[in-house]
Amino acid sequence: MSHYFHTPDEPLVTHEFDATIFGNDLTFTAAGGVFSGTRLDLGTSVLLREVDPPEEGHVLDLGCGVGTIAVGLAVAAPGVTVDAVDVNARAVELTRMNAARHGVAERVHAVGPDEVAPEARYDEIWSNPPIRIGKQALHELLLTWLPRLRPDGVAWLVVGKNLGGDSLQRWLTDQGFPTERVASAKGFRVLRVAASQA
Repeated sequence: MSHYFHTPDEPLVTHEFDATIFGNDLTFTAAGGVFSGTRLDLGTSVLLREVDPPEEGHVLDLGCGVGTIAVGLAVAAPGVTVDAVDVNARAVELTRMNAARHGVAERVHAVGPDEVAPEARYDEIWSNPPIRIGKQALHELLLTWLPRLRPDGVAWLVVGKNLGGDSLQRWLTDQGFPTERVASAKGFRVLRVAASQA
């Protein structure tokens, strides 16, 4: 679980894995100490299979890991720009490497949370959120970033059913973010979260 919070002390030792995202065969440089650092994790693969990329707009990849979502979106949709955010500096570094590898570095802005401009607003947020940080920390994370959606924006989240996907759906709606389940596969829920109308 430590990969959620800090960059590991051990030297960066990279390896590669392949993933097909939105019909594109991509190769990612990965490393230990980063979430899903050996392959495309199952939850993210469900999200990427069940939701189509936008044709254009400003997107946030919240908890970017090695950049599978951010790079996949940018490759699939030339009209999209992505802020790829992670608290783990190694994840940010790997996302930058993978964006450069696939020729989308100009449209994938990989940074730590504190480096995002306060005025940044998003048409879409994509995330396989870090459920295991605990309910309170997860709620704080979502309430920090979901208000950055534009008025007609939407967030796409994938959450394990056995990790509270259904209760999170209810909680988000109670917080003023209308949320519906749009898909369920391999033990995961894909949630569509609308911007708050408050």
